[in-house]
Amino acid sequence: MSAYIDLRSDLFRSAFAGGVAYPEYLATGNDRERAAWGRAGAALPALPQDAGTRLDPAGRIVNVLCLSGIWCGDCVRSVPIVARLAETAGPSVDLRFVDRDAIPELRDELRVLGAMRVPVVVFLTEDFHEIGRFGDRPLAVYREKAATELGAACPLPGSADGGALAAETDEWLDVFERMILMARLAPPLRARHGD
Repeated sequence: MSAYIDLRSDLFRSAFAGGVAYPEYLATGNDRERAAWGRAGAALPALPQDAGTRLDPAGRIVNVLCLSGIWCGDCVRSVPIVARLAETAGPSVDLRFVDRDAIPELRDELRVLGAMRVPVVVFLTEDFHEIGRFGDRPLAVYREKAATELGAACPLPGSADGGALAAETDEWLDVFERMILMARLAPPLRARHGD
């Protein structure tokens, strides 16, 4: 038996195979939802000039599975960032979307704090072994939420200002870069790809 296994790889492979690309996912929304997603995508800040280099999987295939809800405000805010980063990474990063309630076993596997939260993004190797996952909200969003909900008597360092969307984009970029580097440095994949 290989030292490298992921007991959930069949679940991830099946969910990924049934997932859809970003344009098809957006088409599942009603007019109001599609308009909100369009506005969110149009508001994204430019990526840093080195984003393409940072997101280069160097011959690896990185499958990205996004559990999302077309109706979800957190998804409207974060998922266009995820889609832009996957597009910037190029064809070796394959992004697919699954509605939160479409596969109960996947939804339950990806719970956050025991709750059915979205978006949750799972990064997978070409063998559908989990590299890592990230969700439901970036740190910048939690800082902003904490600053408004935990009281003004103790403002938090780094809490969101006008640059919140840029901070969220930077955080997602770091997550993508980390996952891609993990795939590039994984011993079984290095052996397979001869690097």
